[in-house]
Amino acid sequence: VTGLACGLVGTAFHKGIDCVTELRLGHPWLLWLLPIAGLAIAGFYHLTKTEGKGTDDVIDAVHAGKPLPILLLPAIFLGTVLTHLCGGSSGREGAALQMGGTLGYHTGRLFRLDDRDLRTATLCGMAAFFSALFGTPLAATMFSIMVISVGVFYHVAFVPCFTASVVAYGVSLLLGVAPTRFRVTVPEIDPWLMVRVALLAALCALVSVLFCNTLHVVGAQYRKRIPNPYLRAAAGGVLVIALTYLSGSGDYNGAGMNIIKRAIEEGQAKPDAFFWKLILTAITIGCGFKGGEVVPTFFIGATLGCVLGSLLGIPTGFAAALGLICVFCGAVNCPVASIVLSIELFGSTDLVYFALACGIAYMLSGYFGLYSSQ
Repeated sequence: VTGLACGLVGTAFHKGIDCVTELRLGHPWLLWLLPIAGLAIAGFYHLTKTEGKGTDDVIDAVHAGKPLPILLLPAIFLGTVLTHLCGGSSGREGAALQMGGTLGYHTGRLFRLDDRDLRTATLCGMAAFFSALFGTPLAATMFSIMVISVGVFYHVAFVPCFTASVVAYGVSLLLGVAPTRFRVTVPEIDPWLMVRVALLAALCALVSVLFCNTLHVVGAQYRKRIPNPYLRAAAGGVLVIALTYLSGSGDYNGAGMNIIKRAIEEGQAKPDAFFWKLILTAITIGCGFKGGEVVPTFFIGATLGCVLGSLLGIPTGFAAALGLICVFCGAVNCPVASIVLSIELFGSTDLVYFALACGIAYMLSGYFGLYSSQ
């Protein structure tokens, strides 16, 4: 039931984001409405009494059985769509975890599950919604049951989460959502290349730490210096507009999946692309706009890996794929889920490179992460 619900809502969300992204690309002037969109988002969150609710609250619902308000679902749906429509720099998978967790929690309530099973139902929703958006049911399952606590694997939740993920994936396929896949050529195993891959992973781990810290610091400073959420969102919108023009490109607004694909499949990325995406995402999320942090880690990792690959003598497309997985792994602290994600996104050819890279990124990123509730 949870998989079916998440598949339907996830498909609607996926198509909605694609639609508003296409609309924004066709009408660049929509960027100027970003401060107004911020006011609307702040107002809707106040109206639904969901201010301050985020992915950490979903994780807390699993840890401590805290309730999730059902109105968080329309709030994050509308907030993310408005953010992408007007050019805020964010992803969609963080929103997916919130909407999926909310759907799973209330489905569990509907079936009168006890406290322990209600927490598992929340995990099922997280996995199913992630699967519906990305088309990666196994990685979604592993991610949802590993992101909750660093180093802990909730084995009891595997079968229900995987069932929900497969159902949601099937629903999204039937409704026309293509799974996320990239074409990448993986070199044969070579000891010297392994050393260079390890160095690339170490550098990506440092950038993942920088990204997580920047997100937390910018968000904290915004809340401290501009306590009013309406002023905070409007000011952030103005700053995003200014930095967009300063960067000289609209590539860093929205999710930027086209830039990620170009880096991996064509081996092309601007040297400063990862920097601009990092800064604009931190401001967008920190000032109150909605979306996710996962796709920005993909963007930062892919573009950074592409640039570093050319310096380290690694094929740039392959380096971009490694960078994507490494920054994601360092930011979410889920090495096994990251390895599984690499299989579903890039195929399983010579998996040892990705396994090595994920291990190093996880080790060197320490306990820094996107979600403090881990």
